[in-house]
Amino acid sequence: MNNSFSRRARLGAGLILSFALPFAGHAQKAKLATPSAVSKTSAAVVYVNNRYGFRFNLPPDWTGYRILTQQWDGITPGPEPPRKESGPRIVIRHPRWTKAHPRQDIPVMVFTRKQWEEDLVVSAAPIGPSELGRNLRYVFALPPRYNFAFPDGYKEVEEIVAKKPLHPF
Repeated sequence: MNNSFSRRARLGAGLILSFALPFAGHAQKAKLATPSAVSKTSAAVVYVNNRYGFRFNLPPDWTGYRILTQQWDGITPGPEPPRKESGPRIVIRHPRWTKAHPRQDIPVMVFTRKQWEEDLVVSAAPIGPSELGRNLRYVFALPPRYNFAFPDGYKEVEEIVAKKPLHPF
């Protein structure tokens, strides 16, 4: 078989799966949560999650954001029979997000330190999650290709993430 064709076929299948896999097994409704604490200053809005131990700085126009609690699923890589793993995904949703006009969310995957060290496969993407920070118990990360659908607000979220807004405690 032509090697470049095979590579293109794998890439195409990976792209299709990368969009479908994050939604697989998530037919249940995401739980809406009240932020653990909200702190407002003239410069920023801060989401504080005391359960997992982190703060996340947001710009002032994110005042009124919502928090959804979802679940990520993954498997262990390698020749051994795969083992399923899962954990929480905290989604920070822009206050102007509507069903008719969705905006880019900020998804924060929460891994135990042990799960993070296993290099779990959490999507069909050829890359893993991107670490945002860690504390003594957890590692916080962005899912691979979380913004590849390019909804409204994706550039704003990229700018927020570039400022290293997550602060573990």
